[in-house]
Amino acid sequence: MDASAIKLLPGRYCNSLTEYSRFVTREVMIGDVGIGGDNPIRIQSMTTTDTMDTMGTVEQSIRMIEAGCELVRITAPSIKEAQNLAGIKKQLRDRGYNTPLVADIHFTPNAAEVAARIVEKVRVNPGNYADKKKFDQIDYTDAEYQGELDRIYNKFAPLVKVCKEYGTAMRIGTNHGSLSDRIMSRYGDTPQGMVESAMEFMRMCETLNYYNLVISMKSSNPQVMVQAYRLLVETMVAEGMNYPLHLGVTEAGDGEDGRIKSAVGIGTLLEDGLGDTVRVSLTEEPEAEAPVAIALVDRYSKRKAESEKQIANRELLALDFQLSAHNPYEYKKRETYEANAFIGGHMVPRVVVDLSRSNLKDATVLGDAGYLYSPILDKYNMAEQSVDFVYFGDELPSFNLPSNLKQLYNYFAWKKLADKTLCHPVFTLQEFIKADDQSSALNLVRLKPADIDSDAFGSLPFSNSLIFVLETDALHGMADQRSFFFKMEELGLDVPVIIKRSYTFDTQDAELKTQNLQLYAGTDLGALLIDGFGDGIWIDAPEVETKVITSTAFGILQATRSRISKTEYISCPSCGRTLFDLMVTTQMIRSRTSHLKGLKIGIMGCIVNGPGEMADADYGYVGSGTDKITLYRGKEAVKKNISATNALDELIGIIREDGNWIEPAEVN
Repeated sequence: MDASAIKLLPGRYCNSLTEYSRFVTREVMIGDVGIGGDNPIRIQSMTTTDTMDTMGTVEQSIRMIEAGCELVRITAPSIKEAQNLAGIKKQLRDRGYNTPLVADIHFTPNAAEVAARIVEKVRVNPGNYADKKKFDQIDYTDAEYQGELDRIYNKFAPLVKVCKEYGTAMRIGTNHGSLSDRIMSRYGDTPQGMVESAMEFMRMCETLNYYNLVISMKSSNPQVMVQAYRLLVETMVAEGMNYPLHLGVTEAGDGEDGRIKSAVGIGTLLEDGLGDTVRVSLTEEPEAEAPVAIALVDRYSKRKAESEKQIANRELLALDFQLSAHNPYEYKKRETYEANAFIGGHMVPRVVVDLSRSNLKDATVLGDAGYLYSPILDKYNMAEQSVDFVYFGDELPSFNLPSNLKQLYNYFAWKKLADKTLCHPVFTLQEFIKADDQSSALNLVRLKPADIDSDAFGSLPFSNSLIFVLETDALHGMADQRSFFFKMEELGLDVPVIIKRSYTFDTQDAELKTQNLQLYAGTDLGALLIDGFGDGIWIDAPEVETKVITSTAFGILQATRSRISKTEYISCPSCGRTLFDLMVTTQMIRSRTSHLKGLKIGIMGCIVNGPGEMADADYGYVGSGTDKITLYRGKEAVKKNISATNALDELIGIIREDGNWIEPAEVN
């Protein structure tokens, strides 16, 4: 192992908190494809076909490869599927496709040993490879715990020996939802438990002199996922390891939700230079995943030269960890004062949208901001995703606005307003210092991260009406903004901060602009919110429709668990184990439950991760056999093996029994 690559990072989870620098891992070869080291970040996905359907799996694999997949994962739930990987591989090679194949293994060591002789990589889940998950709470003595490890070693060692003999790589892939009873009993349902679950297997591999490993820490909760990966890196470094990382948010879902949730989790880690392979898990066709992953990863290819330069100075970069007492392994919202009983303090983060470029002669323009105007009733109805501030710049709308919507104007335009009741000024730094009128209940001051070091910043007249709007368009702007928060902490400032990011795109395709906004903003804003930084968000994207910006902003808050405004679906991406059509079923469930704000519903194709992932969900819908569904309340199965025809009605019945059902007509 190249210890020189990691010796400068004891007790750290990345090279730098304030500069982009990719964490250097050892190189692992998956066939002819290198992961880690100086290799680019690799893209992968997983087939959804039945593995015994050789040609169907081959055709789907080809579509995935042509969409950009550099590794293709195929489930092997039993020996017969593992054996059939040989036929699939031969067909692909005969047709000129040499992309490495990965066998996905759960529960069945004997299938893993067969697959390891055929494909270039096997993925094992330490929570269920040679362990059990029955939700039993057992108090293990140290001797009993070691006895369990010895038992697991005896089951696991044969696979390692096969991998060494055949040159097969291995991913040790921890899933938050499938931690074993043994790990849960000692560490609980925590990032630490996830890390220890993998580390036990990694230590066994090193005992056997096997180092061809890639590691992952997946969760459907981006906050848990980010904390687990960070803790994994710190733990690896402390033990002299630097294995490549495979990044993914499991059960991310579909559409906008799946993309934003993936960006929050994966993007946050990429921003810190972590990650060597990426899979975006969407409840869509698998070939739809690679373009999303590529869009996430491509942002970092532009930073490669900068990264290489900074790696040489890593010893200096590590010093920025001294800037903050922030704990990156636990969520804690930054403490601020509450301005005008509206923003900061314990209030949920606020959303700002820019309407200064819109037609301000038509009241329906506010519909895109969540305020639906009825000309007949001459009134507004609020949606679940109604913004808190609307920025008009220097323009004045010609219609009356809702009485609970706060308006923002540039300072000199605000000064001219006759009625300032719901209107608040947005200053530049110099304007605020020189202003002769700071009488507004909320005074927003626009700042760039570097302004905190200026003499002008030191001249600010602080008051409890002051709010910072922290804006940047820098390539690595998230780190610049994070550095600003660290300096605020150092100065003892508890001013609420609205995080603002501006985006332009190099494509004319409206759908791509929408997707890239979701991915970029999900990364840049989500990375700060997931650590408790930010009392509001402001996305500026002139090329994107306001309704998309509004939906994206609330989606980011939902994904970071900062502000809940809709039902959340923890929906797996499907694979060969899936027992029903996940895309159709997810849309069916969504169509009847999407009005249940705040509920989390798990939709799982099989039992592998179902109950565990649904420990984070209120209710679960899990395939348990052909045309059979098991329904869960949390992680408790309450109705087993019922007909899929009636399963959704039965699920709604359980929600109704619990008093959590609302008729759609009752929701405004």
